[in-house]
Amino acid sequence: MTVVVAALAAMIGGWHAGLSALIGGAACLVPNALFALRLAVESRRPGGATVHGFFIGEFVKIAATIGALVLVATIDRNVNWPALIVGFIAALKSYYLRFAFRRGMA
Repeated sequence: MTVVVAALAAMIGGWHAGLSALIGGAACLVPNALFALRLAVESRRPGGATVHGFFIGEFVKIAATIGALVLVATIDRNVNWPALIVGFIAALKSYYLRFAFRRGMA
């Protein structure tokens, strides 16, 4: 979904808008993927995943997401914010689309 939105943003607003949308999606996807990996590893340990570990991981995920957005704002002063936000939201909502299509095929 992020790549589709980035391609649309590039067609509408140029390559910088497409790159901004791609970065926005990555700012959402990378922390979420690391959080999922951490939960998968923790669930295989003796005793399994804990609620405490889940909340720590969720806090780290949110902090990493905010940190990524701040880093982008610091490094690229000409970031296309509307494209970045749309790319970020598209990455967030792509989970809903995946579940919708998964249920439809079952």
